[in-house]
Amino acid sequence: MHPPTLRSSVLSSVLTQAGIPKILVDYARAHVIGVLSKGVLTGSLIVQEETRSHEFGTSAPGRRPVVVKVLNDIFWVRVVVSHDIGVTEAYMNGDIDISSLQDLFELWLDNRNSLSDLATIFSSLFSRFSALAINTLGRQSLKMAQSNVEVAYDTSNELFKCFLSKEMMYSCALWGKEESGVRGDITAGRKPGDLEAAQKRKIDHILRKARVKAGDRLLEIGSGWGGMALEAARRGCRVDTVTLSVEQLKTVQERAEAAGLSEFITVHLCDYRQLPDSFKHQFDALVSCEMFEAVGLKHWHEYFEMMDWALKKDGAAAVITATSQPEHRYSEYQPNDYGRQYNWPNAHLPSATALAVGIQAAVPGKFVLESIEDHGIHYPRTLREWGRRFQENFTGNVVVQLQEQYPKLRQKEHLLAFKRKWMLMFAYAEVGFARAYTSLICWSFARPVSSFSLHGQSVWMIERSAGERL
Repeated sequence: MHPPTLRSSVLSSVLTQAGIPKILVDYARAHVIGVLSKGVLTGSLIVQEETRSHEFGTSAPGRRPVVVKVLNDIFWVRVVVSHDIGVTEAYMNGDIDISSLQDLFELWLDNRNSLSDLATIFSSLFSRFSALAINTLGRQSLKMAQSNVEVAYDTSNELFKCFLSKEMMYSCALWGKEESGVRGDITAGRKPGDLEAAQKRKIDHILRKARVKAGDRLLEIGSGWGGMALEAARRGCRVDTVTLSVEQLKTVQERAEAAGLSEFITVHLCDYRQLPDSFKHQFDALVSCEMFEAVGLKHWHEYFEMMDWALKKDGAAAVITATSQPEHRYSEYQPNDYGRQYNWPNAHLPSATALAVGIQAAVPGKFVLESIEDHGIHYPRTLREWGRRFQENFTGNVVVQLQEQYPKLRQKEHLLAFKRKWMLMFAYAEVGFARAYTSLICWSFARPVSSFSLHGQSVWMIERSAGERL
């Protein structure tokens, strides 16, 4: 069985299987070196080949040069035919070594405008076709949604256990003063239990925003591995949690039984568009943590109509968190990139206002926007901690189980590619969030009759960091 999270782009597969003519390699090398010579304006890049070395840009105080060692000339062709995806696939496949992934992504963001000429006619056409497929042809059908879950979450529970906290929350933690804040791992160092405490704070925050209390009925869209559902059940809520992942369903059920909470938690293996008829207007609250990205722009209205249909007409609240694009970058046209190719297939990222406007367009007047919070500054530390835990724990039984499930990983080169894929994801996302290239937004909505009655005060607010308020 082929590991679902190690799927290659069509171009990568062709390049790997086909012999590359020398004339094509020479053209690709000349094109890339020419663009780098003019385009690296900030920072320093050194590209080392077997017999020669190329230096671009200038070193700056406090900035390490990025060193890329070319181990296979296919690297040059990958960049020409698939641009940024080509670079990441070259790293995963061992065609290059990189001194620091984080430094490379920083360099790319610093020079992304001046390096735009790296995109060739071929790679631009491919990028536009992929965006067309994602946003027009590739609607997020039920079949596609199931396939995407298999790629992103059904790889192996043991794999996720090796880097997540004990709650197994695969979403942004919220770091407080007790952990020395969002840069505490850098300024004060790591301490055992920091990630667990930050994820517990995040769960508490979401449940508080959703106003859940004992006796309430909570609908969770996107079960994860049960961290949110278990905590809500401990507070006396009845939880219906929805997932398309068989692995997650089994884990949530096992954890609920072990905690003596099975009677409070029901796990449904279905899509949000397949909820039982009995759910109509039965829920006091809805929460969904970092699942909305998978809904797809063309299906936003179905998601919001589901919210209106499932929640009680009076007094109900909903909380959604999702990776987002800032307003100046947001577009309905979102081409394929490394993240969509290898980690979050077919994802469409909302902006803070696009989602808020979208819900009013789908179900006018049914919800009031109570708050928008930007949790983005909390994600880099979360990703750094996941990356460290992955490096420490991706060994032993974790690897053995993966190799039993996916025999192809018994081959050293495939196992290395699989590991590098994950390390790329942690670094790629860390830099994106740290530079506010992407963010993590938390939206809170309520039925109109209850939206301004919390503690007798208006709760309308827009804030950069919820951590300072916790």
